Amino acid sequence: MKRIAVLTTLFMLALVSTSLGQITLKGRVIDAKSGKALIGANVRLIGTSIGIATDNKGEFILEKVPEGTYTLRASYSGYDVSSIKVNGNKEDILFRLVATPVNLNQVVVTGTGTHRRLKDSPVPVEVISGTDLKNAGVNSFEDALLLLNPSFNIRPTVMGSYFTLNGMSNKYILILVDGKKVAGDVSNNTDLARIDMGRVKRIEILKGAASALYGSDAIAGVINVITEHPKDPVNVQSKTRVGGESSFSQNANVDLNLGKFTSSTSYQRRQMGGWQLSPYELDGDTAILSKREASSRFYTNIVNQHFTYSPTKQLKLYAQGGYFDRKVIRPVEKTKNDGGYTYDLTYMDYNIGAGGRYQLNETDYLSLDFYVDNYEYNKLYTVAQVSKKDTTFRVGDEELTKRQKYYNANLKGVFKLGDYNKISVGTEYTNDYMKNPGNLEKPEGIYTFALYAQDEIRLWKNLQILPGFRYVYNEMFKNSFTPKIALMYTLGNFNFRASYAAGFKTPSIQELYYDYENRGAITVGNPDLKPEKANYYNINVEYAGKYLNISANGYINDVKDIIEKYDIGATDEEKANGIKTHNMYQNLDKASIKGFDISANSYLGAGFSAAGSYNCVYAADDSGHRLSESVRHAATFRAGWSHEWNKYTLRANVNGRIQGSKYIYKKTTDKKTGEDIYTDVSAPKYQLWNFATTHTFAPVGNFLFEINAGIDNLFDWTDDRPSGVNYATLNPGRTLFASLIIRFTK
Repeated sequence: MKRIAVLTTLFMLALVSTSLGQITLKGRVIDAKSGKALIGANVRLIGTSIGIATDNKGEFILEKVPEGTYTLRASYSGYDVSSIKVNGNKEDILFRLVATPVNLNQVVVTGTGTHRRLKDSPVPVEVISGTDLKNAGVNSFEDALLLLNPSFNIRPTVMGSYFTLNGMSNKYILILVDGKKVAGDVSNNTDLARIDMGRVKRIEILKGAASALYGSDAIAGVINVITEHPKDPVNVQSKTRVGGESSFSQNANVDLNLGKFTSSTSYQRRQMGGWQLSPYELDGDTAILSKREASSRFYTNIVNQHFTYSPTKQLKLYAQGGYFDRKVIRPVEKTKNDGGYTYDLTYMDYNIGAGGRYQLNETDYLSLDFYVDNYEYNKLYTVAQVSKKDTTFRVGDEELTKRQKYYNANLKGVFKLGDYNKISVGTEYTNDYMKNPGNLEKPEGIYTFALYAQDEIRLWKNLQILPGFRYVYNEMFKNSFTPKIALMYTLGNFNFRASYAAGFKTPSIQELYYDYENRGAITVGNPDLKPEKANYYNINVEYAGKYLNISANGYINDVKDIIEKYDIGATDEEKANGIKTHNMYQNLDKASIKGFDISANSYLGAGFSAAGSYNCVYAADDSGHRLSESVRHAATFRAGWSHEWNKYTLRANVNGRIQGSKYIYKKTTDKKTGEDIYTDVSAPKYQLWNFATTHTFAPVGNFLFEINAGIDNLFDWTDDRPSGVNYATLNPGRTLFASLIIRFTK
């Protein structure tokens, strides 16, 4: 009995000690003008991993918070951020947030690698918010970029979406999801179908060379997809969407926030039927009947899991993993040259990551991240085949086409030194691996080691300077150094920005070693290639008002040692075997990309808003020939209206893209003079418009309901030329869509 009494006493003392070392914070977040509760507002203790979203009454509670002095911050999309200091129990906290119809207070990370307010970033960053995505009714990453940003041009193909940013192609654009590279490609086309749009919080776009911060592959720019993370104790969401051409998607998310531990699970299924834009196909200059499709039937599955654990208020650990598969189902070849295929295409990816962040104080931290991405695609035979290597493939057999692996480790520290400097330093290791049984003699891998640093200097209140650099040691190309510097001066509501950044891109394994044959042409790699380099110059002027934001941006991106395929001439033996062209990758051209863009975003009052962007770019090599796939003029527009009736809110949006002709050329060589001949085979100009409505209903208990419905391609524009041309767009014409979102929160 005595032992039990002693143990009970010790337990009670420990319990009292623990309770004395913890505080509780309760309160509400409301609209300052109307007093309306803001549902889903983010309330967070700065410098920790402790945070929560407000419930259906706009209320929040943070329990078991370790004793200390904190900054408690409340934020909500479309509102100014509000912060208070807390150092003990408080149960009557009230945040009155002021609406900012033109939202420039959202946090971005891509421009500097640290969290900055959009209007306070020395490097211009463009943002497509989750609200923009919802209001536009888009269902894919490609549609989001195409409809909401004119700097991108996207041409979906069976081998992946080919897209450009300000006239520069896929391979110069780095795609990130929460800062992690989307590795693996199909013919230099990043597989954008791997991005689960059901969890996207915002898309940040950084244009121009950014190698100092992000290394290779960032000569044209960086796209960073930021996803949602758990805030509510329990959040379960389902989104079902149907549309034309047998389009269907289903998203399901389950989030748990248990204080120190969070779990985020998501699943997405997408599928769509195939279609023809024309029943004809070009055979030389003759149009013949064909069943070749402009877009083939496909389905995708994406599963993502993310865990976090915070054993203390300073330390946050995480582990993540994802799986993706896609199948492209094509018409089966019944007779030779009928437009059918002998195989379908399958794609698979899995990735894992782990790491942590240790908060030294409210501003300083150390982070360590490990990440592995594995991507491959295969041929799935639908017609029995005997290959040139006398390998027999039966119906249903799979043949590996290419497997790629990407390994990354990144150690980073951020330190605020006094009132004027914030230093970021780090080291990064990457390794790229490729296996291709048919086109590589053996698997190849190349590692890269980097050191990087930048200083965010604030001189006085209105002037910021951002110098930085990256030193790289590449296994094949040895040493390189890429500097950058950005300046920002604020005068009232105006921001003036100027920057210079060096770009650096190492040749890919494909360009170094890949040998393949296709339709009478051989292409071989070249291990003597040099890295591609760029110098990027940018000037930006921005007016940032409460109801109006206008930004003008001018840039020059000079690129040298561009790697392209060049016909070195087929040998007599190759010609005897039906080979007409022998290409080799070489450092051939220089290019200069010059352009400007203007964007405006405004709130007009009475629930009306309008926004638009115009992009003009001239991209040409040193001989004056425009870069293939470049578009000189493009613009996007959107106008919206919203109104609230007691328990129901309506949002109606019109979104449009107007694009000039897309320059594409066919390059041949004059056999007599040896001169290059460029034949213009450009795609025509076009317009695409859609109309989308969002219907939001007041919470029913812990449930929220939302309906989205609209019309894609309002004016039914299609590029109905015969298959074999360079299509302006693969859009099948006017279609209807509708989606239902059901969310349970607690």
